[in-house]
Amino acid sequence: MNKTYEPLFTPWKIGNVEIKNRIVLCPMGGTSLFGWMEPNHFDKEAANFFLERAKNNVGLIIPGIAPIKDLILGRWLYKNKGMFRKLKEFMAEIHKTGAKLFVQLTAGFGRSFAIPTPMLILQKNKFLGALAKPIVNTSYLCASPSELPLRWKEDVKCRALTVKEIKKMIYAFAETARLCKEADVDGVEVHAVHEGYLLDQFTTLYTNKRTDEYGGSFENRYRFPVEIVKAIKAACGEDYPVSLRYSVVSKTKGFGVGAIPGEEYTEVGRDMEESEKAAKYLQDAGYDMLNADNGTYDAWYWAHPPAYMPENCNLEDVAHIKKFVDIPVVCAGRMDPVTGANAIKDGRIDGMGVARQFLTDGTWVTKLMEDRLDEIQPCICCHNACFDMAHYKGVANDEPMSDTMHMARCALNPQTMQSGKYDLSPARKSKTVAVIGGGIGGMEAARIAAIRGHKVTIYEKTDRLGGVFIAAAAPSFKEKDKELIKWYKLQIAKLPVEVKYNTEVKDIKSLGADEVIIATGAVARKVNIPGSERAIEAIDYLEGAPVGENVVVIGGGLTGCEIAYDLYGKGKKPVIVEMKNDLIAVRGVCLANSSYLRDFFNYKKVPVHLESKVNRITEDGVIIADKDGKETEIKADSIIVSVGYVPAPLCKKGSHVHVIGDAAKVGNLRTVVWNAWKVACKI
Repeated sequence: MNKTYEPLFTPWKIGNVEIKNRIVLCPMGGTSLFGWMEPNHFDKEAANFFLERAKNNVGLIIPGIAPIKDLILGRWLYKNKGMFRKLKEFMAEIHKTGAKLFVQLTAGFGRSFAIPTPMLILQKNKFLGALAKPIVNTSYLCASPSELPLRWKEDVKCRALTVKEIKKMIYAFAETARLCKEADVDGVEVHAVHEGYLLDQFTTLYTNKRTDEYGGSFENRYRFPVEIVKAIKAACGEDYPVSLRYSVVSKTKGFGVGAIPGEEYTEVGRDMEESEKAAKYLQDAGYDMLNADNGTYDAWYWAHPPAYMPENCNLEDVAHIKKFVDIPVVCAGRMDPVTGANAIKDGRIDGMGVARQFLTDGTWVTKLMEDRLDEIQPCICCHNACFDMAHYKGVANDEPMSDTMHMARCALNPQTMQSGKYDLSPARKSKTVAVIGGGIGGMEAARIAAIRGHKVTIYEKTDRLGGVFIAAAAPSFKEKDKELIKWYKLQIAKLPVEVKYNTEVKDIKSLGADEVIIATGAVARKVNIPGSERAIEAIDYLEGAPVGENVVVIGGGLTGCEIAYDLYGKGKKPVIVEMKNDLIAVRGVCLANSSYLRDFFNYKKVPVHLESKVNRITEDGVIIADKDGKETEIKADSIIVSVGYVPAPLCKKGSHVHVIGDAAKVGNLRTVVWNAWKVACKI
């Protein structure tokens, strides 16, 4: 092992429980051992997920949130005794690996509950909500400290919890923790004075307007999490470890508005001064560890950092708060192993929290230990499958129910949390497979087909692999995308895959292959407006086409916004023109990602013209029209068009011809990779 990483592999203690190393698999929604949006049960898929990672040298595992009351049908978790017997059997297997495991228990979500759009009617219509209450009680799921606006639909209100409901929750925490202890679980984590979830909403002034014993003073606002830990200790003993998921600073300016790194702002949530006091107060109440980062659902990009956020974005704040407590402190948030190891060596933190990287590559810790860093498939912070809850003006959570019910999957690794759907068993008969196109989809299809025993050849019309993703990875904030391309190239080089560069295929019959996979991607959609010949295509800009100082970006989707973000970073002055009523108003882009860009443009005063279209491009810029038809001229040196793509398949699919990725239907990296697997696994 490289000596740089040795501090990560030293033992430490949480209470009396010794952990073999400092790497903590942090909780992720959808990885609960007790299921997620269904009646609680012992979830074998999640159990297998964690056991595999335990075998690959993780120190402490904290599965995703386990609601103390079912989201569906409303049964209390502690009443399912048979499930805890299965949990005890599972813990015996975990302990054979040397890993430790804490179960994370949540009081709930409050106004942060990402209610899917189809369920919104139950929250808005009291009659329908009452009818559905025995099955799904949205009034309870969204209940908050006070009457508050729902984060996902600002014109919908969440009711206040009653004291009676609070007391029942506290009892449920204690009973559930007791059953976890009897099942040989090493500890529990209370979720959460963190990220703007229910307990966090009780602690912050902008979300807690109560006048009873759970509101007002500092002590009253923190009473709920304090009473929970005291109840757990009373039920389980003082020596039973209880961790707390904790946000050091809320980084929140108001409802639905977060603070960008480096921004000067007025904190409406927990500021650092209060956090210094709160951390000590919560420790003295009985908590044995702080599992920490920053943010709320109003500033979601701190707790779920997209690629735009700096690596180790929460480290300075978490390291600061460690000075005020005597218990271990773990830091999460785009942590890289070098920085994490150095911070542990210097005593600034006690553990390095990592989450999504475990979804992409469950063996990354083993590879780190064996100095095989180039073999680690990198997480690119896209949230396309692990947490792809989209929200924009006029909608709540715009993702399908199938996604809401099955989070914690991975855009780059379809087997994560859905192993039964993607079978890598050897092919019954080895075939010759021709893959036309060496982009991500083509490389993934070739990789899976080769692993299964087929003889694969990639035909790539350029002199390099990567396709359009090379351009997509060009901006400076896409370092993980660049690493992904390198990883794919290494995988292809290691496998028996022949690559024919500078080879444009026009007739697939001439290849003589048993199976042909068309992965020729998509081409940019054209704009039919006067002067369009003066514009630059998005991909041309990303590939290095020069632009002037003042740049109009036509299209406020994800690519257009990322281009504007890149332009601003280069010192340019971008202007965005978008026909919809919000930026990135699409499914498939997590609110953590999209809200960062919206907040960034607002903070940096980047002009954004919504519900507007470009009528014509002139020598001096563009003429746009708003929704009322009023025209405005925007001066610009350069115009970049980013209005989407259309499939560009070489040919149609047939009995032995398969069209995948954007060549079949334009999507994102998740649709490209998962489609490639589905095809390659069937051949």
